[in-house]
Amino acid sequence: MLKIAIHHRPESYSVEWIKYCGTNGINFKIVDCFDSDIIDQLEDCNGLMWHWPQWDYKAILFARQLTYALESKGIKVFPNSNTCWHYDDKVGQKYLLEANDIPFVPTTIFYDKSDALKWCEKASFPKVFKLTGGASSMNVKLAKNRAEAKRFVIKAFKNGFPAVDRHSLLHDRVLDFGKKPDFKSMISLIKGIGRVFVPTRLEKTVGNDIGYVYFQDFIPDNTFDIRVYVIGNRAFGVKRLVRANDFRASGSHNLIFDPAQIDLKCVKISFDVAYKLKLQSVAFDFVFSNNQPLITEISYASAIEGYRECPGYWDSNLVWHNERSFEESFMIEDFINSFKESALFYQI
Repeated sequence: MLKIAIHHRPESYSVEWIKYCGTNGINFKIVDCFDSDIIDQLEDCNGLMWHWPQWDYKAILFARQLTYALESKGIKVFPNSNTCWHYDDKVGQKYLLEANDIPFVPTTIFYDKSDALKWCEKASFPKVFKLTGGASSMNVKLAKNRAEAKRFVIKAFKNGFPAVDRHSLLHDRVLDFGKKPDFKSMISLIKGIGRVFVPTRLEKTVGNDIGYVYFQDFIPDNTFDIRVYVIGNRAFGVKRLVRANDFRASGSHNLIFDPAQIDLKCVKISFDVAYKLKLQSVAFDFVFSNNQPLITEISYASAIEGYRECPGYWDSNLVWHNERSFEESFMIEDFINSFKESALFYQI
């Protein structure tokens, strides 16, 4: 009999996964992936579902390793290795997308300071500077000219950059409070002010990003980006307007869910790439160069509330389905269905 394990965390995908199991009579149990005996806990299970975020300093230490270990044992996992190994890893994504001839914004990485400085002398500017990790445009800056690019290079190879840009987080919370000055945003702002002076546990765990520098071509005249989120044979889309007096769209919270404003070229590319790379779940961020979509980065997960306002979704034939849904339900539905095509369904 099929049995799946779910690592539960409030305000994560697991909330809807548990509801789905209860509604559909799926045999499941709650486990704690942070327990040392997690392998033993999974002995009577066919699969594990664990929504781990990039800011969880404990999860990033071992989530990928646990996933691979379980797969070697024959236990299915969501997200699986194909889906999560490059999560919050822009350096890894560069090589993955380039190796598979996927339309990707031209990106240059150096692991040697002198080579990077020589490149700065010849490169055109502006360029977008990024760290390998960070969400909502955190750790994304614009090198407007050669001098700024060189400063980024020198710092990258000297002391490096903190994994969390606390000043950027505070700036975002100020903007959020200005848009919606309620009690929740006020508390978030107060915490953000305190956080400027106190490093996060993630910073303490991973240390500074040092020893590499990452530059991506700046594509001008983009007043928005397009995010397409593919789960199996469904795709959701959102148009994200750039921030005021900024070039970044991620984290702006200025979202448009009208499907008529989502370029179907982005949707088609997203399906093609998701299938080619065998990804269970993936969000693609697109900008446009000469009306052609280019991917800037990818992620297996999106904000939990990210697609609640989507009026529907496209199927893999690019047919629109005008119905609201919870993306988490599609994840567990696909996960359950995957066992019907596998001998694992009959092993336990």
